[in-house]
Amino acid sequence: MAELAVVSAFLVGLLGGVHCAAMCGGIVGAISFRGSTVAVHRTPPRTAHSMHHLAYSAGRIGSYTIAGMIAGGIGSGSLLFDDLFPVRTVLYLLASLMLMAQGLYLAGVWHGVATLERAGSKLWIHIKPWSRRLLPVDSAAKAAALGALWGWLPCAMVYSVLTVAVASGHPLSGALTMLAFGLGTLPNLLAMGLAAERMRPLLKNVRLRRVAGAVVVSFGAIGLVRAGQPVHDHGAALSLHESHDHGRTGH
Repeated sequence: MAELAVVSAFLVGLLGGVHCAAMCGGIVGAISFRGSTVAVHRTPPRTAHSMHHLAYSAGRIGSYTIAGMIAGGIGSGSLLFDDLFPVRTVLYLLASLMLMAQGLYLAGVWHGVATLERAGSKLWIHIKPWSRRLLPVDSAAKAAALGALWGWLPCAMVYSVLTVAVASGHPLSGALTMLAFGLGTLPNLLAMGLAAERMRPLLKNVRLRRVAGAVVVSFGAIGLVRAGQPVHDHGAALSLHESHDHGRTGH
């Protein structure tokens, strides 16, 4: 499940380019505009432009990783009650259902998962004023700080993968899951920042969105199948144990 979670998280980020463009497009555009006009001593403007985008993404992915670590820690704590209640199985089921919901959202079929963004807006209200203080983005340090703040922007796709991080049941696994997700978003946002006009038609392609959504839904479906395996294996082990005891006692 851990390997599937990391791979799924990476591909969700990679295939969710349309959603990333919608959520981060404005700030990436601001970095692009400022990067093309600011005078940078001893550094070619194009190089400075690229450095700003890389710094922004580094800060954003750093926040995702921290959030994943926290989520994995929460999952780890909940597993203490696994003997009383099948917590791990429930977490796997929830994570798989969230992946399927995210896939339907990416495909434009169902937008129910977007309600999570409204739930997260309460936190963003307190963070957003700090992001305004970093504008205009005229240095890599500012871009990194802005990315770190923007990583907490209410986003249904992030929340979906965070559910997977919780199900990982360990802070390190949760951090790796969100790191993989962040790295998956990197190509789209860098391409959008450095070649925004060329990327826009591709990101709006309906067929591409549907294929991306179908792939993510398939990951969720695989997760649902695997979520039942611990219960099945436990039941098989229990039956084997009972059979062994029955043969030993002769009853």
